Amino acid sequence: MLSTRLEFVAARSAETFGAVPAAPAVFVLRNDDPHSEPYASKTANLRRRLQRLLGAPTEHSKRLNLRDRVRWIEYTPTGSDFESGFRLYRLLRRTFPKAYAGRLRLRFAPLVRLHLENEYPRASITSRLGRLNGRSCYYGPFPSRPAAEKFANDSLDFFKMRRCVDDLHPDPKFPGCIYSEMKMCLAPCFKGCTDEEYRSEVVRVQAYFDTSGESLVREMSQQRDQASSNLEFEDAAALHARIEKLKPVLSQLPEIVHRIDRLGGVMVQPSTIPESVAFFHIDAGRISGPATFSIQATDHTKSQSMESRVQEALTAMPAAETKTALESMEHLAILKRWYYRSSRIGEIFFADDKGNLPLRRLVRGISRVYRGQKLEVEAGRL
Repeated sequence: MLSTRLEFVAARSAETFGAVPAAPAVFVLRNDDPHSEPYASKTANLRRRLQRLLGAPTEHSKRLNLRDRVRWIEYTPTGSDFESGFRLYRLLRRTFPKAYAGRLRLRFAPLVRLHLENEYPRASITSRLGRLNGRSCYYGPFPSRPAAEKFANDSLDFFKMRRCVDDLHPDPKFPGCIYSEMKMCLAPCFKGCTDEEYRSEVVRVQAYFDTSGESLVREMSQQRDQASSNLEFEDAAALHARIEKLKPVLSQLPEIVHRIDRLGGVMVQPSTIPESVAFFHIDAGRISGPATFSIQATDHTKSQSMESRVQEALTAMPAAETKTALESMEHLAILKRWYYRSSRIGEIFFADDKGNLPLRRLVRGISRVYRGQKLEVEAGRL
């Protein structure tokens, strides 16, 4: 899993420290006892970190020192903090299968769940994915639970799907709730609508979430234009007011929020390889990579455009190896933590509904990441 392995001998520690790079890396320290627990971590400067952990101990110091316990050093250099975090996640998951979650302290991403397996579907906020082949649809990731709740509640104000959480057993004698009294729900609880009418409303809600609100904007715009053509100006004005009310709801939606099984894209990060960047492929919220992409074309790719080279590199990337809903949740948590940082390194580009990437924007993003990486390297040499 890690690219380099060195033997550590305390008597020759200076030689070992000189052999490792003074650069970011993910590493693990082991001894020859198969029952002992290894030490795994990431660092911004591998040489300095190893000198601190494996150097000669200082008298009366309380700092952790593993000089007499370590026999092997394994490490992989990394080009960015995101790469370090993702590689460390995979390392800890493999090394500590029962305890890695506590070590990583991942906070699962808040999602909007559309419960389509329910006879009378509804929406809720969750941070847990159900069965990967289940009928429910999930939308996110949102930066926080309050943000997800606000978007869901503001959005559902434009529909008449139920807000209650109980499994319904429709009964005409049931008194209903405040939403049905305010005409904000079709009230399937007391048969205020037919099952077909309720399913049609759920289809509208799902289309709204699937298209990030565009389906409702188109629907109301067509109704407004039709009312205007029929000289029904009051109706047209009311529809226009609803469209204006919808705009701030959609403006609060981050670009990363998608239906999870359609959340696809490419993240571009700095690379440890000179004249290159690193690709991370996002597929249904699952992350794979890194894959190195050379800025300079080779002899057999000189006739290709940059767009075609990027597409070829992405096609060759293997799919993410997640097999459970828990792994998908962990990948979403890692992606969410990077995306919503106040300042982040790298860029991400999302695929459209047909799975097509904005290749021209992606190429410009590659250039920006590469230039930023190059400037950082040059600054480090001064």
